[in-house]
Order: sequence, then C-alpha cells, then structure tokens
Amino acid sequence: MKESTSKEKLLKKIRKALLEKRDNPYPNLEDLPLYPPVEELPEVVFAEQFINVSGQFVFCEDEIQLIENILLLADEKKWRKIYCWEKPLQDLLSKYGYPFYESDKDFELAEVGFTLCEALIARNGSILVSNASAAGRRLSIYPHFHVVIAYTSQMVMDLKDGFKLLKDKYGNNLPTMISTITGPSRTADIEKTLVIGAHGPKELFVFLLDDSYQ
Repeated sequence: MKESTSKEKLLKKIRKALLEKRDNPYPNLEDLPLYPPVEELPEVVFAEQFINVSGQFVFCEDEIQLIENILLLADEKKWRKIYCWEKPLQDLLSKYGYPFYESDKDFELAEVGFTLCEALIARNGSILVSNASAAGRRLSIYPHFHVVIAYTSQMVMDLKDGFKLLKDKYGNNLPTMISTITGPSRTADIEKTLVIGAHGPKELFVFLLDDSYQ
C-alpha cells in the first residue's frame, strides 16, 4: 500500500511539472560549443587523430604530387588490381594515365579500392561517407586496401559540420545511408586480441589534396 502511495505521489509531481510553464534555463544550449576551442588547423588535428587509429595520411599540394605519391605507394605494396568507380576520380586518374578497373570484373581479386568521400571529420579522424556515390559500399569494404582521395574543402572540425556539408550538397534529398569510417576495421572478439582488418580493409589511406588554389 505504501509503495502505491509513493507511486501516486511521484506521478502527481510529474503531472504538475508538465502542466506548469517554465522558462528554459538553458535557452542557448544548442548554440554553445560542445568541445573546447582547438588552436591547431583542422588538417593537423585530423592527421593526428587518423594516425592514432592506425590510418595512414598523406598531404598533397597538387594533383601531380598526389599521383606521384600514389605511384610510390602502389609500387611499394605491389598493387595490380586497383578498382575505381566514381567518375570524377576516374577522370583524375585517367588524366595522368593511372591504370584502374572501372567495372566490377574479377572483383573477387580486388586488392585496393579508390574512393572519394563526403567529408573528413578532424575531431576524431573519421571519414564521412554515404551511399550516394558510384563507389557504393563494396569498394570501401571488400578490398584489403582502401584509399580515400579527399580535398581540403571537405575538411571540417566536427560531425555537425559534416552534416551541414551534406545538407548543402543534397538539400532535402539526403542519402539513405550516411556513415563514418574511423581507421581500418578492427575487432577484439577473438580471445580479446585486437585484430586489424578482420571485417574490412587491413590498411586505410587518406590522400588529402589541397584545392584551395582552385
């Protein structure tokens, strides 16, 4: 009986609180910064955070430097089966005669997938992706190596800024799948031992191309 009385008292207080109009004690809460200010450039913050989660980061001043770095990496890793399905990226690679597969022929033999992205989130070193691109989900998951080509204009500090880029780009027709990639895939399910590349690429690269001059 006592428990029922306590419950009724609690419900009465809740009803009373809902009926009473009160001023919002935190009217500007959504406008307040969630994190303390960062003095470093977003590119520096991203590089540090991305490397901390086992990503590999390369900054390129122009397209020539980008292709040169990719050629060096491909030679080092002995890449032969390189897949690229996004037209802007295909045009860039074709411009410098870089070979790639533009269809999914022999995709089971794919060694590396080249993709673009929606944004780079500096705060946690994450890559914002969606299903709006021609690369789809397979190209960033199936090959052992995933290479992301991004631009400095896509670099933002926080996830909310990344969503603003998406909103500006797609308006009300937002992609049905929006996700983030934070470093190579990993799991510790197997005897509590961290395994890199268990459910996706073993290595993840971000080549950041400076497009501020364009």
